[in-house]
Parts: sequence; C-alpha cells; structure tokens
Amino acid sequence: MHGFQVTFFTQENHRHGHKPMHRWLMEVAKSLDIKGMTTTVGVEGVGRDGRLHSAHFIELSDQPVEVTMAITESQCAALFELLETNQANIFYVKTPVEFGVVGGAPG
Repeated sequence: MHGFQVTFFTQENHRHGHKPMHRWLMEVAKSLDIKGMTTTVGVEGVGRDGRLHSAHFIELSDQPVEVTMAITESQCAALFELLETNQANIFYVKTPVEFGVVGGAPG
C-alpha cells in the first residue's frame, strides 16, 4: 500500500480538552479505523517554542511524546480534517511511504 507515515510531536502535559493530547489523538485515529499506531516517549526534545522539553526526576509532565502511524491517503485526509475541525494545534511530520505486511499470518 502507499500512503503516509505521520508522526505527531507533543508533550505529556499538552492536553486537548480533558485528555492528554497523545491519548486524544490515538482515540480520534481509532474512531477513523486507523490501525497500527505507536506512542513513544522521549528523553529530551526542543519544541516549536524553542525550549528544551525533558522528563525530570520528580516531574514527567514536560516529557516529549510522539505518536506515529502509517495510513492511507484517504485516512490521512479524514484525520487531518478532523484535527482541523477540532483545532488540535499539534506539530506533525508527514512522509510518503509504502507499507504492508510480509510473511505468514500472525499467531
């Protein structure tokens, strides 16, 4: 299949409504029947605000978080329309990719 790898960058304390942004984003994607998402926490990162964001010994709220997914063109269009409608305000990187499954059936 051809589509996009989309990675969203946020922090643990970035919220959309009452939910952490990365959780809200995964729920939105799941509601669009997008499968195969991964959330990754980072040690440090520099945000679009130019500040260093990192996990601290006592406080993890500023810890960088990435949500990555491989999606079709139509899923991407639906996802970005929903993000725009909900004014998600999240930085992303979108790269054209080929993706699929290779080998035998799982299990």
